[in-house]
Amino acid sequence: MDVGIMEQRYVSKDGKWQRKQLEVDFVVNEGSQKYYIQSALAMPDEEKRKQEMASLLRIGDSFKKIIIVKDDIKPWTDENGILTMGLMDFLMGDTRDLNI
Repeated sequence: MDVGIMEQRYVSKDGKWQRKQLEVDFVVNEGSQKYYIQSALAMPDEEKRKQEMASLLRIGDSFKKIIIVKDDIKPWTDENGILTMGLMDFLMGDTRDLNI
């Protein structure tokens, strides 16, 4: 498991290569699989949800991206493929139906 910052390289509007650091709370490597995990105490509004999703959306691969919140919520996957679930569901590990 890795914790911290990932680096993204991209071409800026003026055609120069730039580096940007993306903060991801956890990166789990398991064999050929990888999971990006963001943790949030709560996501009370759309602004907070966008903030938590921002770095996950900039990661350019197709590995699983998960946001874990403290609240007891029904797990759901959004149109970007990002799974949002409660902490207890995540810790209890019953993720068979969640495609993890």
